[in-house]
Amino acid sequence: MKEPAIRPGRSHGDGREPRKSVAVVSLGCAKNLVDSEVMLGALRGAGYRILPDPGAADIVIINTCGFIVPARAEAEAELRAAVEVKLKRPQTTVVAAGCYVERDRARLQALFPEVDIWTGVREFDRIAALLARRRSPEPDRTFLYGDLTPRVVSTPPGWAYVKISEGCSHGCAFCAIPGIKGRYRSRSVASIVREVEGLVARGVKEVDLVSQDSTFFGRDLGRRDGLAALLEKLLDIKGLSWVRLLYGYPEEVTDRLLDLLREPRVCPYLDIPFQHADPGVIRAMRRGLDGPRALRLLERIRKRVPDVVVRTALIVGFPGEGRREFARLKRFVAEARFDHLGVFPYSLEPGTAAFGLGDPVPAAEKERRRNEVMAMQAPIALAKNEARVGRTLEVLFERDLGGRPRLLAGRTRYQAPEVDGVVLVKAPGAERTVLHSLRAVRITSAEVYDLHGLLVR
Repeated sequence: MKEPAIRPGRSHGDGREPRKSVAVVSLGCAKNLVDSEVMLGALRGAGYRILPDPGAADIVIINTCGFIVPARAEAEAELRAAVEVKLKRPQTTVVAAGCYVERDRARLQALFPEVDIWTGVREFDRIAALLARRRSPEPDRTFLYGDLTPRVVSTPPGWAYVKISEGCSHGCAFCAIPGIKGRYRSRSVASIVREVEGLVARGVKEVDLVSQDSTFFGRDLGRRDGLAALLEKLLDIKGLSWVRLLYGYPEEVTDRLLDLLREPRVCPYLDIPFQHADPGVIRAMRRGLDGPRALRLLERIRKRVPDVVVRTALIVGFPGEGRREFARLKRFVAEARFDHLGVFPYSLEPGTAAFGLGDPVPAAEKERRRNEVMAMQAPIALAKNEARVGRTLEVLFERDLGGRPRLLAGRTRYQAPEVDGVVLVKAPGAERTVLHSLRAVRITSAEVYDLHGLLVR
């Protein structure tokens, strides 16, 4: 994972044993990253030195993702690399944590007997006790942090993720998350507000709210429109520049929520996965909206929030997706004209409702369909970006890419971190004053994913 914003500690120099060092490798989604940051907070509080390089640390923790086949393959590769470090330095402690461990611990333990400690998704805050081999009965549900939970934010200083809930109560046929994380549990509004206030006091300008389903927030507690109510409270926080919503369900987008997307400090950004468009495939997926209904929703969203950008995710190769169903999906993409789009080959997942349908579409055909949809999306995304050329937009700068002249990378309100493109600006000599700040940029040119611009001030 990214190097946390703290300096590695030094040995005491007074005859005591030097503090042990630890590195955390965070895999998967932003929600996993928050859990990794919680582990870093607990470890720092216990006196461990935090290092960015697993090859140099006394303790290596792999926070795994177990969502789909490629994520599990990545987790196994990282565990293999950590075990190789241990073979060279036998004193190294290797810890496997997170979703993959929760989902299939027995298989992983058979594959990697060299791993010293195993923990799933219930004890992120107890990682220091686990390292000290102080075991106690695991909690009966997934860990959900609060504003008082120690946490080392590892994203650039200008922005941070805030997890507003844990688990999922939906029953999508292809998804293993409810079996890993359990049912949906919302944090309290007061806890989230206090956490965001603390982040803003430390200089954070953008807060990205993440959840398995942000639009479901509060419903487990009997609240209607809980996400909108949360946003209204966050807008009372002075110094908070941007709030962004990530990972919602299309059928849960309310008019009250859309009205809040017109507020200047709420990014006009919706990340709502439609997954498919064909009615038969949608029913088999146990999803809510087919193509015609989804297009009507997009029309309502864009009418109410004219400046909105919409990101979605689609699955190709789901059982039952033949030529006709795939053609419907392509027509949907052409008509919907999404700003940002991710397309994923279907992954057959044990324990899900769709597992019994098998995996009839060959992997090569899934990849071909994915590439075909992404090729369709490219000119749409380019046209969306070209429409911003000539506009002056606020940009949050987060990276110095170096080079001559120096190139800085930032994002507009229309670009989410880590998944969308960036704005590239040549700013020789200005990097110290510009990085991690919001600055006006005139957009001069566009590519499929990235924008280019000039500093206005």
